[in-house]
Amino acid sequence: MKPLPSIGMTIPERQHDCDGVQQMLYNASLWNGHRIHFDMPYATEVEGYPGLVVAGPLIGDWLHQVVDEWLKDAGMITGIEYSNRVAAFVGETVTAGGTITAYDAETGSLTLDVFVKNDRDEVLAPGVITARLDR
Repeated sequence: MKPLPSIGMTIPERQHDCDGVQQMLYNASLWNGHRIHFDMPYATEVEGYPGLVVAGPLIGDWLHQVVDEWLKDAGMITGIEYSNRVAAFVGETVTAGGTITAYDAETGSLTLDVFVKNDRDEVLAPGVITARLDR
C-alpha cells in the first residue's frame, strides 16, 4: 500500500521520448496536419525550429498519464489544466512529474501542480490536476 498523500509530496516522475513514429501516429489521430510536426525542412527552414515540434496535446497527455499511473486503481483524475510554454522536439527526452499542493483526507480530493520539463530543466508545460482518491 502506498503512503497517504501529503502536501509537498512528489509523485514518481516519468520520462518520455517522442520518436517519429509516435509523432506521426499521434498527429494523424488528431487530424493535425501542421507541417511543423512532420516536415523537417519546413519546421527548420521556414518556421526556424531546431527540429520537428512535438504536438502540444501529447504533452498534455503525458501530464495526465504521470498522475494516472501514480493513482492506479486508488482514484481518478477529475480535472486538468495546463499551458504549453516551450516547445519539445522529436528525439528529445522530457520528464513529467508533480507535487501535491492540497489534500482533503475527508473527501479524498487532491490537487497537484504538474509539469513536463526538458533535460535543461526548462518547464515546457506547467499545469494543475485535480483528483479524487477512493475512500
